[in-house]
Amino acid sequence: MPDDQRLADLRKTYAQRRLSRADVRPDAVAQFRAWLDEALAAQLDEPTAFTLSTVAAGGQPSSRVVLLKGLPDDAGFLFYTNYASRKGRELAAQPLAALNFFWPGLERQVRVEGRVERAPEALSTAYFQSRPRGSQLGAWASPQSQPIEGRAALEAREAAAEAQFTGQDPLPRPPHWGGFVVRPTLIEFWQGRPSRLHDRLEYTRAAGAAGAWAIRRLAP
Repeated sequence: MPDDQRLADLRKTYAQRRLSRADVRPDAVAQFRAWLDEALAAQLDEPTAFTLSTVAAGGQPSSRVVLLKGLPDDAGFLFYTNYASRKGRELAAQPLAALNFFWPGLERQVRVEGRVERAPEALSTAYFQSRPRGSQLGAWASPQSQPIEGRAALEAREAAAEAQFTGQDPLPRPPHWGGFVVRPTLIEFWQGRPSRLHDRLEYTRAAGAAGAWAIRRLAP
C-alpha cells in the first residue's frame, strides 16, 4: 500500500497549451466537437470515454465510465445502456446528469451538465443491431446492476440467449436497452496550466433554450 506522503508528493506540471476566449467557438457543442477531434487525432486511449454521474432519489450520487456514441443534432451527448440498470433507473426518476471527459495526453478535461431524455427508438435499434453479435447477446443476457450468483450464472444466461436467437442476425433490440441523450445546459472547458493556474471557460444556457451561449472565465 502506498504511504500517504508518496501520494501527496505526486504532481505534474501542465504546460502544453493555453485557452483563451479568442480560441473558442461561440457554440459549446461545436467547441466540444473540435476538442474531441483533437483527442481522436492524438490517438489517445479511449477518447470517447467519460464519467457519467447520476443521483438517486435520496440524494446519493453515483458515477461510472461509459462511452460517447454520438452528438445528435449537434445539440446533445448520446450514450447507450440497460434502462433497468442503476443509472437507467436513476435517470428515469431524476433526468439530470453530469459528464466528465478527461484527456490527460492533452492536459484537458470537459465537464457537461444537463437534462436527459431517451433517444428515439429507431436510433437505439439501429445502433443496437450494428453492434457485434456478442454484444447483442450480452445485452439480452445481463440483468445489469442486479445481484447474480456467479460468473457461471451469467454465462448460462448468455448460452440461453444464444439458443433463443439461433439463426437470427441481427438480434431484436431488448425493450430494456437503448440510448439516452444529455441536452447540455453547462459545458466547461479546462486546460491545464503551470502553477495550477489552469484555464477554465464555462458556457451556460437555460434548459430548452436555443441560440447564443453565455461564456465566462472561471478562476482555477
